[in-house]
Amino acid sequence: MSKQFIVIGMPDVSKAIRLPETLPDCVFSGGKRHHELVKELIPQDAQWIDITVPLSEVFAQYAQIEKPIVVFASGDPLFFGFANTIKREIPDADIQVFPYFNSLQMLAHRLVMPYHDMTIVSLTGRPWHEFDRALMERKQKIGVLTDGEHTPAAIAQRMLEYGYDYYQVSVGEHLGSETDERVTTLSLKEAAKQEFKRPNCLILSIPLQEEVGGDFPLGIPDNEFALLDGREKMITKAPVRLLTLAALELQNRHSFWDIGFCTGSVSIEAKLQFPHLHVTAFEIREEGRQLMEINSHRFKTPGITSIIADFIEISTEGLTPPDAVFIGGHGGRLKEMMAKAANALLPGGVMVYNCVDPKSITDERIRTDSQQIFEATARELGLVLEEPIRVAINDYHPIIILKARKS
Repeated sequence: MSKQFIVIGMPDVSKAIRLPETLPDCVFSGGKRHHELVKELIPQDAQWIDITVPLSEVFAQYAQIEKPIVVFASGDPLFFGFANTIKREIPDADIQVFPYFNSLQMLAHRLVMPYHDMTIVSLTGRPWHEFDRALMERKQKIGVLTDGEHTPAAIAQRMLEYGYDYYQVSVGEHLGSETDERVTTLSLKEAAKQEFKRPNCLILSIPLQEEVGGDFPLGIPDNEFALLDGREKMITKAPVRLLTLAALELQNRHSFWDIGFCTGSVSIEAKLQFPHLHVTAFEIREEGRQLMEINSHRFKTPGITSIIADFIEISTEGLTPPDAVFIGGHGGRLKEMMAKAANALLPGGVMVYNCVDPKSITDERIRTDSQQIFEATARELGLVLEEPIRVAINDYHPIIILKARKS
């Protein structure tokens, strides 16, 4: 028989809590704050299980219970809520849900704002990734769940830092409270300087009269990037960059590693065109730190993880494994770099490397056949080579785009 849960959504004020008319003989559970709000409504001798981290210990206690478990949760338990956690941890659980309004619904109600077209992002215990994605996708209306780190002020500061200054923000504090509720609509600059009582949430919106602008073309002109010592050759040229991104199949990828990023042009173009991507960029030169900082801000591209270190020497444990890898520079150690990247590459993932066509180099002293090295190493590693692409741009040497796939 499936374990039975009754999950009751509730506001943060006890007067508004309503229990189902009939409850079975059961065990109760919820956060400490929930217990304070409902303790007068449940039997005095009822067993209560606190929901605290680590949740594995909570579910270990649930596993010992044979009775139905009544769980109290904030708002709508299926809206980034505890009912989702139960479904994940106990897929065959029998779950009955009694929802309440979630905080973003309540804030929209207070603002008399239609919210059917709102993009929802939770930053509660989560990284910036989905929030950054919503910004880069220029969503007109973004509802955000906050926490102690991702506060309204921190969110506003991040938006201003990356040039998303055309939004206005509405913050709801203690929504549902008869005494402490407050709703404020203000500019990002004002929000960045204020402290707000918790719990809170916010809705970002672009005023109708606001000219957003700021979109960048497909293929950012090379001269718009800050370059390494101003050297024009130290950047993957825009046409080659776009063909490289196409070869990486980034529309279908989750995690992209850019090894030897230099100016950051490939990482930035990839993140702008595919904001869903987790982008990790590696560069051995210390100058890359400032270049990535300048260029990612210049092109409104938050969320790129840049690592300044020798890729071959560092540990990649803890990083999101890639399903796409681009090798933009190798310092004469292409074979070692490919081996390490291939070891991390997920099955079905691709590795792309661009090299100068060795046939176009007439000076024997500088000729290196990195195409041959790439292809031979790919075979040694069990990667499947795909048809190379040869590209000639202006007066530069022709470039060959090489691609291998992990089966």
